[in-house]
Amino acid sequence: MATKVIMPQMGESIAEGTVVKWLKKVGERVERDEPLLEISTDKVDAEIPLPASGVLTEIVVTENQTVEVNAVLGWIDGEGAGQAAGAATAETAKAPPASLPTPAPAPPVSAAITAAGAGPVRSSPVVQKLAAEHNVDLTKARGTGQDGRISKKDILDYVAQRKASPTPPPAAPAAAATPTAAPASAPMAFTGPSQVVPMTPIRRQIAEHMVASRRTSAHVSTVFEVEMTRIVELMARQGGEFERRHGFKITYTPFFIRASIAAIKDFPIINSSVEGANIVYKRDLNIGIAVAMETGLIVPVIKGAGEKNFLEVARTVKDLAERARSKHLSVDDVQGGTFTITNPGVFGGLLGTPIINQPQVAILGVGAIEKRPVVRNDAIAIRPMVYLVLSFDHRIIDGAVADQFMARLKHVLENWDEEIL
Repeated sequence: MATKVIMPQMGESIAEGTVVKWLKKVGERVERDEPLLEISTDKVDAEIPLPASGVLTEIVVTENQTVEVNAVLGWIDGEGAGQAAGAATAETAKAPPASLPTPAPAPPVSAAITAAGAGPVRSSPVVQKLAAEHNVDLTKARGTGQDGRISKKDILDYVAQRKASPTPPPAAPAAAATPTAAPASAPMAFTGPSQVVPMTPIRRQIAEHMVASRRTSAHVSTVFEVEMTRIVELMARQGGEFERRHGFKITYTPFFIRASIAAIKDFPIINSSVEGANIVYKRDLNIGIAVAMETGLIVPVIKGAGEKNFLEVARTVKDLAERARSKHLSVDDVQGGTFTITNPGVFGGLLGTPIINQPQVAILGVGAIEKRPVVRNDAIAIRPMVYLVLSFDHRIIDGAVADQFMARLKHVLENWDEEIL
């Protein structure tokens, strides 16, 4: 039975989407829960799987074409394929797609699933749920499907093998693990003196959003230098135990989030927005975390961050970052932020002056943590230091308030006393 593949409704305010890439060719079979194509909207990008098996018989909308929601993208012929290709995947979304290397020939399942992978995890929501039920870390797995995609069979085979042979305990991590940077883009292939390349939909939206923010807010930035000795020593002492207990490595990001929350509670105007002549204070602290991808930036949001403890924040950061890079964020995951943290330090940047993420009124930039000579008790000492930059909206936040907020943030980080285990 021939059935439609439609452009899904990715959110109430989204009226159209662009086909970024077809993952299957006409005549190829699509298995249940296997992604069929990638689409891009003005909010998020999404990977569209099918809830049943079938054969792709026709592609109606080609790559880089933009169509309205519910438009027919293609046709599937197969039992139970159904129209739910769009509806069943409206919950999933992704960061901009990164260029992937040509995969090597697939190794045996037992070898593939235990090999540590270094790139976006490619799997369906059903596979992710199955992995979570069996405590399988997808970030350390490389599946046997197309582009290294992990299938349900890979997970089930791995679980069966794990029962037969115990898994050795994980090695202790380095004290200061550096987050994985986005892969470098491929060299430009010129066919003349210049090369014109259309912006991707997500890049167009980033461009429009940044320019609109500069027009809207009176941007001012303030820079503070913070000593990270206590936190670095804490990670050195307890990082290995943290990973052993909780199954993932600790990073610096949760420390900056928790410190920001403490400072925002003392200066709630940082967690506000402007509507006409009114200041709207937000009760909930929804902290956005900028995730850099090869072709753009996406900011998943930790909802209710002010009610979470350190471990809950760390787990949420890990989950959102993984789902951003594996194309499984929902529209709700990238909406509702009240304050944003961006980390150019991942790439070695000492500091930057980030643009405010509208309609918010402030954004924190975190530089690289480096050992630097500083003066302590009239003597030169070597300490791990970081530059923190707050860009704020001078329409409603005075410089004195911004500096007081940063002083409070600095105090929390330099005198860290919260348990992390």
